[in-house]
Amino acid sequence: MSSEIPSLPPLESAQPPAAHAHKPSAWRQPAALITVAALALLGWQWLETRSRLADLQAELTHRLSEGDAAAKEARTLAKAAQDNLAATQTKLSALESRIAESQGHQVALEAMYQEFTRTRDDRVLAEVEQAVNIAVQQIQLASNVQAALLALQTADARLSSLERPQWLPLRKAIASDMDTLRGLPQVDASGVALRLETLIGRIDNLPLAFEAKPKETAAPKADADNWFQRLGSEVWAEFSQLVRIERMDRPDPALLAPSNAVFLRENLKLRLMNARLALLSRDGNTFREDMRISYRWLERYFDTRNPAVATARNDLLELQKVPVGVDMPTLQASQNALRQIQAATERRPEPVAPVVPTPARPAVRPAKTN
Repeated sequence: MSSEIPSLPPLESAQPPAAHAHKPSAWRQPAALITVAALALLGWQWLETRSRLADLQAELTHRLSEGDAAAKEARTLAKAAQDNLAATQTKLSALESRIAESQGHQVALEAMYQEFTRTRDDRVLAEVEQAVNIAVQQIQLASNVQAALLALQTADARLSSLERPQWLPLRKAIASDMDTLRGLPQVDASGVALRLETLIGRIDNLPLAFEAKPKETAAPKADADNWFQRLGSEVWAEFSQLVRIERMDRPDPALLAPSNAVFLRENLKLRLMNARLALLSRDGNTFREDMRISYRWLERYFDTRNPAVATARNDLLELQKVPVGVDMPTLQASQNALRQIQAATERRPEPVAPVVPTPARPAVRPAKTN
C-alpha cells in the first residue's frame, strides 16, 4: 500500500489578489490612534506616579530621620532630667539630714540652756541626790560597802563646797550613815570567790584516806663484819612486823569504791560551787552550811596527813569565819534629809524677771509728692 502526500499549492497563489491591491494605513484607523493615546497617557501617569512615590519616599525618609533625632534628643533630655532628679533627691536628703542635725543641736542647746538657767544650789542638790542614790543601789543590789562609802563621801564633799546653813541636817545624816558603813565588817567577795575557785581546782589531786599507805621504816643497817649486830637487826625487823600500833581516838577511814570516790569529789565540788553562789547572793546561812559540810567530808574521807589536804582544810576553816550575809543599812536618814531640803527648795518663790519696756518706734510718714 502506497502512502503518498499530496502537494499543497503555494500561499501566494491561495490569497486573493484584491488584498494586496487595497490595504489601508494603520495611522488612519481610529482604534489605533486611541490605543496609542491611551498608552501614552498610561506611560505619563506611571512616570508621574513614580516621581511622586520617590518624593514621598524622600520626604518620609527625612521625616523618619527627624523623628530619630527628636527621639534621641528626648532620651538625652530624659536622662538629664533623671540625673537632675537624682541630684535633687541627694541634695534634699542632705538638707533633711542637716535639718535633723540642726534640730538635735537645738534640743541640746535648749537642754544646756535649761541646765545653765538653774541655780547653783539646785545643781549641787541634784549631784548629791545622784550620789546618795548610787550609794543606796550599791548597798541594796551588790552589798558593796566600799562603793557606797565612796559615794557618800563624794556627796559630803560636794555639800562642803558651798556653805549653806540649811544643808547642815543633810550633812549630819550623811555623816551618820558613813559611820554606820565604816562599822560594818569588810568582806572581800572577789578574794573569797577566788579562793573557792582555787580550792575547787585542787579537789581532784587530793588523796583519799583509804588510799594512804603506811610509811615504810627502813631497817637500821648493820655492820657486815659484826655477825651479832646483823642477827639482832634481823630479829627486830621480824618482831616489828608482828606488832601494829593504831590510834583509837579517831574512826577508821571510810572505804569507798572507785566510782563512789569520783562521786565524792564531784559532790564536794558542787558544794563549793553552791557556797560561791551563796557568797555572791549574800546568803550567809547557806554559805556557812556548805563550808561546814565540805570541811566534814574533807576530814572524813581524805588523808589529813597530806600537806595539800591539810592546807585545804585550813582554808575551809578560815572561810567559815567570813561574815557573809550581814544586814546592810538602808541609808534612810540621808534620803529623808535630802527630800526635806528638796521640798523646801521647791516651795521657795522664784524671782520674777523685770519687764523691760520696748522703745516705741517713730512713725515713718511717706514723702509728699508734688
